[in-house]
Amino acid sequence: METNKGFCNSCHYCGIYLHIVVILPFLLSILLVVGNPSIVSAVDIYPQDKALLSEFKLKVIEPDPGLGSWVGSNCSSWTGITCENKTGRVISMNLSYMNLSGIISPSLCNLLSLQTLVLSHNNFTSVMPPCLGSLLSLRVLDLSYNGLGGLLPDSLKRLKHLRELNLNGNRYLRGNLPLWIGNFSRFLERLDLGSNSFEGEIPRSLFRLESLRYLDFSDNSLSGKLGEFHQSLEVLNVASNQISATLPCFDACEQSLTILNLANNSFVGRIPSCMSSLRGLRQLNLSNNGLKYGISPILVFSDKLLALDLSYNRLSGPLPSKIAETTDKSGLLVLDLSHNQFSGDIPQKITELKSLQALFLSHNSLTGEIPGSIGNLTYLQVIDLSYNSLSGSIPLNIVGCFQLLALILSNNGLSGEIQPELDALNSLKILDISSNKISGQIPQTLAGCRSLEVVDFSANSLSGPLNDAMNKWLNLKFLSLAQNKFEGSLPSWLFTFPSIRTIDLSENRFSGYIPDGTFNVSKNFNNAAISGISGDGNSVSVKNKIRIAVMVMDKNELSFAYGLLSPVGIDLSDNQLNGEIPESLFTLHGLDYLNLSYNLLEGQIPVDLEKMWNLRALDLSHNSLSGPLLANISSLQELIILNFSYNSLSGFVSRKQGYWRFPGAFTGNPALCIEISAGKCQPPTIPELPGDKFKGDLEEGPISVWVFCTTAGVTFYVTLIALFCWPRSRNYILRSKV
Repeated sequence: METNKGFCNSCHYCGIYLHIVVILPFLLSILLVVGNPSIVSAVDIYPQDKALLSEFKLKVIEPDPGLGSWVGSNCSSWTGITCENKTGRVISMNLSYMNLSGIISPSLCNLLSLQTLVLSHNNFTSVMPPCLGSLLSLRVLDLSYNGLGGLLPDSLKRLKHLRELNLNGNRYLRGNLPLWIGNFSRFLERLDLGSNSFEGEIPRSLFRLESLRYLDFSDNSLSGKLGEFHQSLEVLNVASNQISATLPCFDACEQSLTILNLANNSFVGRIPSCMSSLRGLRQLNLSNNGLKYGISPILVFSDKLLALDLSYNRLSGPLPSKIAETTDKSGLLVLDLSHNQFSGDIPQKITELKSLQALFLSHNSLTGEIPGSIGNLTYLQVIDLSYNSLSGSIPLNIVGCFQLLALILSNNGLSGEIQPELDALNSLKILDISSNKISGQIPQTLAGCRSLEVVDFSANSLSGPLNDAMNKWLNLKFLSLAQNKFEGSLPSWLFTFPSIRTIDLSENRFSGYIPDGTFNVSKNFNNAAISGISGDGNSVSVKNKIRIAVMVMDKNELSFAYGLLSPVGIDLSDNQLNGEIPESLFTLHGLDYLNLSYNLLEGQIPVDLEKMWNLRALDLSHNSLSGPLLANISSLQELIILNFSYNSLSGFVSRKQGYWRFPGAFTGNPALCIEISAGKCQPPTIPELPGDKFKGDLEEGPISVWVFCTTAGVTFYVTLIALFCWPRSRNYILRSKV
């Protein structure tokens, strides 16, 4: 017979296959029911327990009728409730993610057969009921991600059989960790007290609790030293505390420890070479500490390591030539050594990490050229080599990284031209080569990079006109070509990108008119947006952020995502543009800032200025604008920066028009008279230095990017996703943590 989807070619084997597929699951389901008498069929809830649950419900506020099924007596119809099959006693209560609020009724404390109590991801407030210590059969207590406060009740130490205690994400839980926390239950395997307000030292009893496998104290205010653990921990997360001293070796966890997150503390000294003995380690995060000195050449991790983050320390010396063992089927996925003091060349050995998908080496003192062999890393999705002293050109072999999503090479000494072959990187979303010495024109072939969303070519020596290649970047959100030598007229398609937020073409040689009639395409230009602007009256700080998420999904795969948070604005300053300002430009409700200063613009300032409701910064200074000021800006409450200086404005400016809030905005307009009191006006007299213009005063570049956050492999993905996200601001022009 013919094969069917490759299953078999014999009726005999098909018969066996059907028996396995159809009958075996049925037999297994019978065995599960027989072997577990707690599985519910149609048992009625024990009457006393039913009354206790009804009393609990009375004190719960639920916007959705999630507990509307709590009627009748059949336990299987009660949402989140499991009963023991013979007696009907409630043994499990799981009401997570139901948007419940109110208080946790003490009536629950009388459900004496309860083994599992999960109320996580709701909005319960007040303190933890001390009577929970009466639930002596409890194995799992999960009240995480609520609004509980106060101290941990001492009554919990009566729960001698507890295996899991999860109180993560209750910001108002406070006080010192009680001394009994490490010895109240010899069965405790998982203890999660992260994201609370606990302080003091970690109780010594926890270091010897033999049953403990998972410990999370992250994001508290714990202090003191971190001692040696004497049990086989699998996950340890004490990130974002105030723990100090040197790093221990974790000798007792050599084979068991898979996740170690000590980020955002005050650890000092060097990274001990004994850490290479952690043969089961999958993720190690030591970022944001005070670690220094070089990395020992004998510190080489096993091939099980997926993510290594040593960023934001004071590590120095050359980059380690060998970081982790590699095989064809395993190896490092994420390497972050950024924000340190490493020097010298990028070693060739790094380009032999064949599984690498995210490489962060920014903010160091690296020199030499980018290795051409970097193209061997065919799985790379993110490269950030910014803020170093690298030289030479962008290696052509980088197109071998054909899965690349973000390429950040800003603030180096790179030269040469943008190679036309870069169009092979057709998945690229972020391309940042700003603040280098790159020359030539933008190749027409870059039209092939249709996925581009963030493009920063600023502060180079690029020249020529804007070609139509850019018109193909239909997903563009951020474009900066500032501080180059571009020339020619502005193309009519320049403002037609549907998702554009920021366009910066300042300090070039563009001439001609500003194209009109194309501003209404961008949804961001026409809708109010989140602002990221602050100012002091003379300059404006434009802060842009990208949040990058790099998530280890399983042993071989990593997902990349980012979110751009930048002010919505247009900067065409310091060019040679002439003619009148298009009136339609002043009807854009969504603009946070507009800078047209230092051009040759003429004509009047349109009356429609008062329609720019979201405007926070406007600079039209150093042009040839003339005529009276007719627009009324009194309704523009968000406006903090205004500069009309050094034009040829004239006439009387009424106080009712709202310009009196910006007395220094009109210097250099001698024919303009500003009302100072009823019917009296005077020319602007507050001095301003010529050349003091609106500035994009950017923090270490135009974009600030959040670092990646990682999660464990597929085995731990569901339970540990919150543990491995360690967001922090990395100043890029890219910056975590999905």
